[in-house]
Amino acid sequence: MIKIFRNIFMKPFLIVWFVLFYLKELFLANLRVAHDILTPRHRMKPGIIAIPLDIKSDLEIMALSNLITMTPGTLSLDVSTDRRVLYIHAMYIDDIEGLRRKIKDELEKKVMEVFG
Repeated sequence: MIKIFRNIFMKPFLIVWFVLFYLKELFLANLRVAHDILTPRHRMKPGIIAIPLDIKSDLEIMALSNLITMTPGTLSLDVSTDRRVLYIHAMYIDDIEGLRRKIKDELEKKVMEVFG
């Protein structure tokens, strides 16, 4: 009964909250890339990192990888054959664990809430 209530009444709020969160992240990423382009000194520290995945379904993995790719400065490259690791390229890797935590704690967690 509680799950039915959550799906009917809370899901629209979760979706709206997620869209607002993602728009904020998109705006901030655009600002960072634009600032780096317009200033004489580039602050890029590009690299490829592996993100361990807790999400399992193809839909969730596709949504997460597309959200990462649509964000300026990041690009989803590949998913491991066992679907446990997502490989991404990022233009700004100041802290590898911090970026990994940000993707897991913010994007992946919210994707699980919306699709779960």
